[in-house]
Amino acid sequence: MSTSQAERTGAGTDVALGEARLFPVVETAEGRLRGISSGDIAVFRGIPYGADTGGANRFLPPQPVVPWRGIRDALTSGNISPQIPADRRRAYADLIFNDLQPGGMGEDCLVLNLWTPTLEPGARRPVIVRFHGGGFYGGSSNSPGMDGEMLARFGDAVVVTVNHRLSALGYLYLADDGEFADSGAAGMLDLVAALQWVQRNVAAFGGDPDRVLIFGQSGGGAKVSLLLAMPAAGGLFHRAGIMSGARLVATRRESAASVSEKLLGLLGLTRADVRKLQALPWSTIVAAQAVVEAGDRARGEAPRSFSPVLGQAIPQHPFVPQASDLARDIPLIVSSTLDERTYREAKFDMSWVDLEEIVAAIPGANARDIVSMYRDDDPDASPFILNARIVTDRGFRRGARVLASRKAAQQGAPVWMYLWAAPSPAFGGRYGATHAVDNSYAMHDVRMALSGPQADNLRLADELASAWVALAATGDPNNPRTPEWPVYDEQTRRTLVFGHPSRVVDDPRRAFVDLWSRIDD
Repeated sequence: MSTSQAERTGAGTDVALGEARLFPVVETAEGRLRGISSGDIAVFRGIPYGADTGGANRFLPPQPVVPWRGIRDALTSGNISPQIPADRRRAYADLIFNDLQPGGMGEDCLVLNLWTPTLEPGARRPVIVRFHGGGFYGGSSNSPGMDGEMLARFGDAVVVTVNHRLSALGYLYLADDGEFADSGAAGMLDLVAALQWVQRNVAAFGGDPDRVLIFGQSGGGAKVSLLLAMPAAGGLFHRAGIMSGARLVATRRESAASVSEKLLGLLGLTRADVRKLQALPWSTIVAAQAVVEAGDRARGEAPRSFSPVLGQAIPQHPFVPQASDLARDIPLIVSSTLDERTYREAKFDMSWVDLEEIVAAIPGANARDIVSMYRDDDPDASPFILNARIVTDRGFRRGARVLASRKAAQQGAPVWMYLWAAPSPAFGGRYGATHAVDNSYAMHDVRMALSGPQADNLRLADELASAWVALAATGDPNNPRTPEWPVYDEQTRRTLVFGHPSRVVDDPRRAFVDLWSRIDD
C-alpha cells in the first residue's frame, strides 16, 4: 500500500490508518487503484479493463489498458455504452429503474465494478461475476439493481459487474475476415477481456481466480449462454448461471449482414467505408441504430437487430443442435419465472373474451380448451396474468427447458433448474412473478421495487443468494438455507420452485410446455 495523503502531510498515525481503511489502495497488473469502504465492504467502481473503444478502436476486439503511474481513483461509476436512453413511460420500466444508469455515456466504457469483503491477497474468496440485462442493446452494470455490496457481504465473496459495448457498436457485422471479422462479436469479446482482467487481478482483491462464477438475467443470461460456446473464454470461468435468458443460437451472418446494410444505408455508407464509419460521432450511429430497431419495437419485441454473430469468436451456436463441448465441464443453473411476459404487456384490464381471441389467433390452437386448461390450473389468476403465462410457456420456458436438456445430455458437469413462482408485490401483485423479479433476491438486496423487505422476501433472498454463493464456492448450489436441490435430468426434470414455500417439483409446467411444443412445432 502506498504512502497515504495523511502521512505525506504529517498527520498522525490514527488518521493515516483511518484513511487506509476508508480509502483502500490495491496494486493491480495495470496500476494502483483507490476504492472506498462501505461498512465492511471495499468498493471499486469504474475500473478499466480495456482501452477506449472509440475512433480507430471502434468495431475491433478490445485493446489493452495502458498502465498508469500513481494512484487512480475508482470511486465513481465509469461510462455506460452508448445506447438509446430508457424512459419512464411504462410502469414496469420504473420498477427496474431502467432510467437510472449513472456514470455518463461514451465509448470509453470497458469498465467494471468490484465489491470485496477482504483485501487479503491470499484470502481466495469465491468470485461472482454478473453481466447486466437489457438484451444486447441497453442497460449497464451501474444501475441500482447491479449493486453487489449486499451479496459480497452475505456470501463472503468478491462480486464483479461489467460494462461493455452494446447494439451497433458491439455487434455490427462488417466483414467475413480480416481486421473486422469479429466486429459482430466485439461486445462479447469485451466480456472475455473482463474475465481475463479477473484472472490477472482478482487475487489482489481477495478473490480466487480458480472459482469464478458467471451469471446474468435476461440479456445477461444470453451473454452467459454465448460465452459457453466461445473458445476464447475457455478456462476463464468455472461455473455459470442463466436466469431467464436461455440463448440457444447466435445470429447468422446472412441475417447480420442484412441488418448491417440497413444501418449503413441510412448513413450513406457501405461495408467498404469502415474508416468513415469509425470517424462518425457515436451519437450518429446510435441514431441510425434507433431507426433500424424501431421495427423490432413496432412488433412489440425487445430490439434484436444487433446481437452477437457467428464467426471466428463465436464459431458455433451454443445449444443448437446440441450443447457446445465447451459447456461440458461447467456446472450450470438455468431458470425462468412463472409470468415472465407481463413485463412487456400493458392491457391490465384484459377480459376472458380478449384472452380467447388472442389464443384463437395462434395457428392450431383451440382457444376455449386452452384457456380452460390454464384457468383450471390457477383459478385465481387474471386474464392478463394467464395471457403472459401462455406467452412465457411458449417462449422463455421452452428455451430454458431445451437448454437444460441439451446440457444434461452431455453427461458432463450437472445442470440445475429453478422456476421462480413468488409474485412481486408491486402494484398489488398485478405483474405476478414477472421477468426480473428474482434479480434482487439473487443479489440479496430486497430494497428494489419488485421485491421489498417483507419477511417472506428476506427468506427467499437468503435461499436464492445462498444457492449462487454455494455454486460459486463449490460448484453445487445446495446449501443449508435452500431445500435439497436435485440435479436436472431429462426423465424427471426436477425443478426447484422458489415460492411460498419453496419446494422441488418434477417438471412443474410439463403439460403446458408440451402442449405448446406440439402446437408450435
